[in-house]
Amino acid sequence: MINKTYPITEKLLKTGLNLSSKLLNLLTTEAESLKHHSDSKVISNIAFNKKETVSQLDQFSKQMSQVLATEKLTMSPSGIEEYLQKAQAINLNTQVSTNLWQEIITISKQCKLLNEKNGASINLLAQHTQRSLQILKGKSQQATTYGRDGSTYSERLSHTLISV
Repeated sequence: MINKTYPITEKLLKTGLNLSSKLLNLLTTEAESLKHHSDSKVISNIAFNKKETVSQLDQFSKQMSQVLATEKLTMSPSGIEEYLQKAQAINLNTQVSTNLWQEIITISKQCKLLNEKNGASINLLAQHTQRSLQILKGKSQQATTYGRDGSTYSERLSHTLISV
């Protein structure tokens, strides 16, 4: 059966690499946009494109799962490596597919790291925005203090900045 599925696998891996590279480019663009405080429309557009690309990657993953299932393997790095080993064992040239898979793994790690950094940046911006809104509403800093028993509690000090 692997004789029939292997050409499909090679095409899928090429697609997976293209999609992974596209996602990395989007994440890099997003990082630059966040760094340079770009317009929120630009960041929203990037987020939309990321969502679309991730959806396509999910489709790639489902298709790879179906191919791997023909050999009773799971969609995992070890499953794909075992699939490639089985293909090599019956004298199929797996050089290209192995290289594609290794590139996908490398790019995926970069995507994960960059996505975490971008998420932290967005979280920080959201905290600053929330803090600014609290100040405008007249809610000053929340002070966290400790009681005699070591428990924490927050004091909300309120000073109206604007009265209508």
